[in-house]
Amino acid sequence: MAVKLRLKRMGAKGRPFYRIVAADARSPRDGRFIETLGTYDPIVEPAEIKLNEELALSWLQKGAQPTDTVRSLLSKQGIMKKYHEEKKKGKK
Repeated sequence: MAVKLRLKRMGAKGRPFYRIVAADARSPRDGRFIETLGTYDPIVEPAEIKLNEELALSWLQKGAQPTDTVRSLLSKQGIMKKYHEEKKKGKK
């Protein structure tokens, strides 16, 4: 099963709010998911990102692939850097 870290759209029309979830790549965007990792609210200034860092790192280590948007959100939080450092440390 290919797992993706992606955004699930919530909120009203014209007022999006997203949940960052781990989901099977074959399931629909707003459909079934495995686990919720956090939230992203692009409406407020600055955009608000709440993320469970430990969960995100564990899913990345298990091989989950983030979408482009989620990858940039993880990078802003410094999670991608930690993931790459741990990955590099494990190879030595």
